Amino acid sequence: MATNWSYSVTDEELENLFQSYCTDFTSLAKQGRYGPITGRDKEVEEAILILLQKGRKNVVLLAPAGVGKTAMVVALAQKIANRDVPDYLQDARLIEVELARMAAGTTSPAEFQERFIPLCKGVAERYHDPEAPRIILFLDEIHQIMPTCHGSSYAGLSDVMKPYLTAGDLMTIGATTLDEFREYVALDPAMDRRFQKVFLSVPNTVETYAILKSLRSGHEKHHGVSISNNCLMTIVQMTDEHMRKRNQPDKSIITLDASMAYHVKTHGKGTEVDLDSIYYMIGRETGLNKKALHDEKKIALIAKQVEEIEGEGISYSI
Repeated sequence: MATNWSYSVTDEELENLFQSYCTDFTSLAKQGRYGPITGRDKEVEEAILILLQKGRKNVVLLAPAGVGKTAMVVALAQKIANRDVPDYLQDARLIEVELARMAAGTTSPAEFQERFIPLCKGVAERYHDPEAPRIILFLDEIHQIMPTCHGSSYAGLSDVMKPYLTAGDLMTIGATTLDEFREYVALDPAMDRRFQKVFLSVPNTVETYAILKSLRSGHEKHHGVSISNNCLMTIVQMTDEHMRKRNQPDKSIITLDASMAYHVKTHGKGTEVDLDSIYYMIGRETGLNKKALHDEKKIALIAKQVEEIEGEGISYSI
């Protein structure tokens, strides 16, 4: 006899909460709204393995800022959208809970929790319904929900989530840095036990170059200009050298986009991005004189490195 499932949070109410305070990554992935994500296959597979488990089926992604924690979640959403996941996760929805949107307009923690609790409860009570699609909640900067994170508007939400996590009624992906995880989340043994860690390494120069290559077509289409392999590698090398306080691939992706935008602004569409546009954006970000950035020896070495990589047909996986 089939179970007649009755929810205290109706489908309409839950969808309204999703639309008001969340981003549906799987829906956007199905619409083709995201570019290709390269080099995170291993980490995505680790996350899938954790989500398939009965007990500790919650993931925490640990990496420095700019390494691509959210991009890895997008990669998982793309796999779900393409039905390239085990049966258990077929038709799953990967939903980012945007706590800043949820907190907007509230005047007290209680008012904020009045929005969060129905969302959390609505997702949890559908977990055991075999007819309901799996709902995976993504919380960026998850350390901010811990009671000890003073100054956070979301401090204490972990206490709201903990009973559902303990009962195994939620599937959650969190993201933060290793230091912030240790400082806030790991101090609570009950929360620490509920999450399995997936570490994301900072991509090296060649791996970052591969990431830029995968993003090139989307950027070229947007800007209406082309960019060579040598210029891509120049961006990677120069951001490595001159932006040491920021991490790859974020700093290279931002510089790629900005350099192409500057080139369009100064030379128009239908052209090819030149080194001068790259030097300008590097100089703008670092305060260095763009004329001092050009080095013929370095350019020759970059050309040789690209030739070796492309000639050998090397495929890199982070």
